[in-house]
Amino acid sequence: MKLIRVQPFLMSFPFPEPLRLPFYGGERTILKRDAMLVRVQTSAGITGYAPGPGSELVFQAIRDVIAPWLEGAVLADPDALRIRFESGPGKGNRELIKAYCVVDVALWDIYAKSFSVPISEVVGGRVRERIKLYGSAGMYQPPEKFAEEAAAIAAMGFPGYKMRPALGPEDDVRTVELMRAAVGSNVDLMIDAHAWWRMGDRSYSPETVAQVAEAMGEYDPLWLEEPLPPADHAAYSALREKELVPLAAGEHEPDEAGFQELIDSDCVDYVQMDVVCQGGFAMARRLFNLIARRELRFAFHAWGTDLEILAAAQLGVCWPDTVVEWLEYPCYSNDGKPGMYPFPLATEILAEPLRIERGELLVPREPGFGIEVNEAVMEKYPWIPGPWSFFRLDSPAQTLAVVGDHSIPWEGKKP
Repeated sequence: MKLIRVQPFLMSFPFPEPLRLPFYGGERTILKRDAMLVRVQTSAGITGYAPGPGSELVFQAIRDVIAPWLEGAVLADPDALRIRFESGPGKGNRELIKAYCVVDVALWDIYAKSFSVPISEVVGGRVRERIKLYGSAGMYQPPEKFAEEAAAIAAMGFPGYKMRPALGPEDDVRTVELMRAAVGSNVDLMIDAHAWWRMGDRSYSPETVAQVAEAMGEYDPLWLEEPLPPADHAAYSALREKELVPLAAGEHEPDEAGFQELIDSDCVDYVQMDVVCQGGFAMARRLFNLIARRELRFAFHAWGTDLEILAAAQLGVCWPDTVVEWLEYPCYSNDGKPGMYPFPLATEILAEPLRIERGELLVPREPGFGIEVNEAVMEKYPWIPGPWSFFRLDSPAQTLAVVGDHSIPWEGKKP
């Protein structure tokens, strides 16, 4: 079976009006949400798909380098093709290999379909049928609004709720207090500080982070996510030694060596990774072995479409929940549901809804992803170039763009 055509498609959902969201130290403006869909066609008439980041750089890498290299190749083993690419056009180019790993997911979709089995059976072998979801929302709100949203998402059946504090140390702690009161003791709370404690000269010092973590610990959050610059593993180790609250990190690790150090340095309790941005199935499969040996837990970072959720789930069910415990489910305010903002493209990319029961995703057993992709989204949501979001900092006065549907480099106090 030959690969005859590899195509990336960028898409955008523009908001009717920009969202202007003040935070402690500045304001964030969100203009749109972006996504990528990769389609790979074969001589056997089988088509594979993959979710990708809304990134022009990744789009160009797939179109100009990866597609020409793959087209005409025989797909007998996706891993073999990936290894050949890594030692060929991708050699020494970390970002190009990550872009290849986006397309690699589509190759696994094709490979699974050729055997009429779900992806999970060819990337590791399914050991369970479900994976636990946490509802991820919570942006730039007063403490009372966070508490209302936490209760609303818990009422939808999600066993966990993740929010993003941005109110200053005292109100961040008060927010967690109110959320715990709103959801009771049976719903897990995740506190994600990765982009909200980057506030220029108002960023929290390590001492303040420790004080806030200790205060939040009184309300039993499941984890505190990226409260420090992600590359500073020593700071994470020092904070974890205090045993104030469980820590989570990983979505900003640039490569496998970074993940290896994060795991080996006792930095976190929960390791996180995004299959769209950080190396696809290949990276995740290697990490799961490391995490299992260190008796840590893994939680998928997922911040895009339902196709991304499905890709992560097909891989996640190849491991027991003692290793791969959580999958992030972004809650968008489509159709009046509780959530951060509307992003209808996220659900419309699939021809039918995901099956979620009591906060768990039932992973399909039909071939490939198990749910058909709705190609109509490619025309319905044409690409709009440019950043999707901006951070304006008060001090030092500057504006930072967010592109590629992922996070900007860490911004904090300069030495």
